[in-house]
Amino acid sequence: MMPLVLLPGMMCDARLWGPQMAALGRRAVLHAPLTGQDSIEGLAASVLEVAPPRFALAGLSMGGIVAMEVLRQAPERVERLALLDTNPWAEAPEVQARRGPQIAAAEAGRLFEVMRDEMKPNYLAEGPGRQAILDLCMEMALALGPEVFVRQSRALAARPDQEVTLAAFTGPALVLMGEGDRLCRLDRHARMHALMPQSRLVVVPGAGHLPVLEQPDETTAALLGWLDA
Repeated sequence: MMPLVLLPGMMCDARLWGPQMAALGRRAVLHAPLTGQDSIEGLAASVLEVAPPRFALAGLSMGGIVAMEVLRQAPERVERLALLDTNPWAEAPEVQARRGPQIAAAEAGRLFEVMRDEMKPNYLAEGPGRQAILDLCMEMALALGPEVFVRQSRALAARPDQEVTLAAFTGPALVLMGEGDRLCRLDRHARMHALMPQSRLVVVPGAGHLPVLEQPDETTAALLGWLDA
């Protein structure tokens, strides 16, 4: 059975994939943290150092961005690819411009405020479990700390465009997003689907940027379908 490597979003740890890791227990599942480098290229290389020789790869948000770079660096090792709530393009200048003040605030001891005021409000759709998921997001972010925030911010700001990488991939692919995702909108996912015409595009109702936690059953079902395709 093909092992599965899961890559988390920015300032998230293995708890982001908790429902999926529980459901996929019959498979060899590896959660690869994205904490030790300040470039997407370096983070992808660190994933390849710990990953099996050949594997299925799933990434959400920043994890999806790193997954595309893993694919670029070692296409022969990625058997199938799932990209969730992510973006294939280099960072837009207006987003880059916000990175500097956020980094300065985190370095000054205000990571909590940055996450609370500028990031967490954009993550989730409205729903009865929203606050508990937001609380978990904050717990993950504060556990990782400001140094990881700075490294990840710098990596995202300088990331490469990956359209050519995706267009060259012919393996089984899943492109999935929460219907209410305000960070990575439908146009990004439609473009990834078009670049990989063999992919399945799934839009999950009742979810924002983190469907793995907001609508775990539907998200896990889509991942199982992709793994078994």
